[in-house]
Amino acid sequence: MAVGLVLGALVLGTLYTVKELFLLVLVGAVGVGVLELVKAFATRDIKVPAVPVLAALVAMQAAAYWFGPVWLLATFAAFAFVLLIWRMFSDGTDGYVRDASASVFILFYPAMLSTFAALLLKAPDGDHRVLVFIAVTVASDIGGYVAGVLFGRHPMTAISPRKTWEGFTGSVVGSTVVGAWLVTWLLGGDLWQGALIGALAAALATVGDLVESMIKRDLGIKDLGTILPGHGGLMDRLDSLVTTLVPVWVLMTLFL
Repeated sequence: MAVGLVLGALVLGTLYTVKELFLLVLVGAVGVGVLELVKAFATRDIKVPAVPVLAALVAMQAAAYWFGPVWLLATFAAFAFVLLIWRMFSDGTDGYVRDASASVFILFYPAMLSTFAALLLKAPDGDHRVLVFIAVTVASDIGGYVAGVLFGRHPMTAISPRKTWEGFTGSVVGSTVVGAWLVTWLLGGDLWQGALIGALAAALATVGDLVESMIKRDLGIKDLGTILPGHGGLMDRLDSLVTTLVPVWVLMTLFL
């Protein structure tokens, strides 16, 4: 709880003062997540070059924030080719497909997906949009945890045995209520629009948790890092956020 409060204060303090400061916090957090994934992949002898991926992260965030989606896509494509060429001249032909595929995977998840926060932020009311996005995702996590602990009886999947259908219901309820409330209050949208954003966020946040669980199971590790006491690594907190970003950005763009 203490770690969560500190992170929340950091996000709010930068988001509602100078937007670019929040962008720096975002790049720093996702950059640590990238390094955690690079280190985790290395345990299975999968070589991902951290330097070009981190450079791509910075370039894509800047492209998204200052120039928009088209430049973001072009920057992503350019750095995908950079990674393919980088691997071509670094470790020979053995394992090229494996290493190149893993490199482009991390370029996409979490680096490229996280840049949609910059697209949210660049709107005139971008600070409110980012807050709503974070709030519905956090509400999903909290609602799922509380409902799962109190009522969880029926497991969703063997990928993550602690996830239950009761917990998922709590995620949807919590995220839908928070979405309906904040979208109408902060963004002037309709109640149903906020509820839809919240419900979709809950579903995608759950998918994000399961994706990371699959990665950790495949690599044979429990957590991707230890930087956050009581939470694990930063990717253990970013997993649900990055998978929620794109659909939330799409719906906010359509509705608002």
